[in-house]
Amino acid sequence: MPMRFCLVGDNSIANLTLQGQKILATSSDSARLDVEILLSLVLEKARSYLLTWPEKKLSDEQLLTFIPLLYRRAQGEPIAYITGVKEFWSLSFAVSQSTLIPRPDTETLVELVLELYSDNQFISCLDLGTGTGAIALALASEQATWKIEAIDFNIEAVSLAQRNANNLNLAQVQIYQSDWFSEVSKNKKFDIIVSNPPYIDGDDINLSQGDVRFEPKSALVATEQGLADIKHIAREARCFLNTGGKLFFEHGFEQGHAVRTILTDLGYENAETKEDLNGHERISWGLHPSVNLHNKLIITKK
Repeated sequence: MPMRFCLVGDNSIANLTLQGQKILATSSDSARLDVEILLSLVLEKARSYLLTWPEKKLSDEQLLTFIPLLYRRAQGEPIAYITGVKEFWSLSFAVSQSTLIPRPDTETLVELVLELYSDNQFISCLDLGTGTGAIALALASEQATWKIEAIDFNIEAVSLAQRNANNLNLAQVQIYQSDWFSEVSKNKKFDIIVSNPPYIDGDDINLSQGDVRFEPKSALVATEQGLADIKHIAREARCFLNTGGKLFFEHGFEQGHAVRTILTDLGYENAETKEDLNGHERISWGLHPSVNLHNKLIITKK
């Protein structure tokens, strides 16, 4: 272990919290919270226990478990990968390095869909690139009567999403492997298609910083300045949307105009964008064109 991991003092919760906070100060914006989460994991106690019993000491075995976890966090590994759990939409999701970690910004997409369709109990929805299943399962937790399918190309992600569905008692969501629309029944039509696809350009400097260093690049990076998968989905989705259905994308904060243009050029109507919690353009969507316009677009393309 590097010298910075020479913990001084006793093995009490209070001292380890202080020592750990100092160690993580240069690598985490939430150092104290991170240490408390790791201590809670090792002790198998709620964080409130740490505040109630700060004088309690970890056993030697518990200390030997805690130190490697602290080291992993000091190296920048996301706390969610270390603990294997991340909260999203007030639900607890199992996570792994085969998927992206659910983020608060994505809740903006869930909120928007629920807001637009809150009065409709019989909606069919497809979630493309579901990862942990966060979007599909969050929607299902609010709308038990909706028929929701969720797909991912990564079979490990599919298994993880299925496990989350079972853990959350939302097994009515159909989760399966598919390369975008390849395994979706050609006879099916959906009222809503949602996707948080790869949208980061391969040369983006942010790929070498923060949590994304540890996340799967296949779920982050797309060609054509990060727009290739968005273009593909928008083009193919027209064959899987009911007339009047909507296609929703999460995208990068500088891609709102580009995504609206893609949707409009493909014949989607009323393309709009909503800002995330930080005031950045994050979610764009468009209305599926009428049948006649759709057919016209296809003939023109040929």
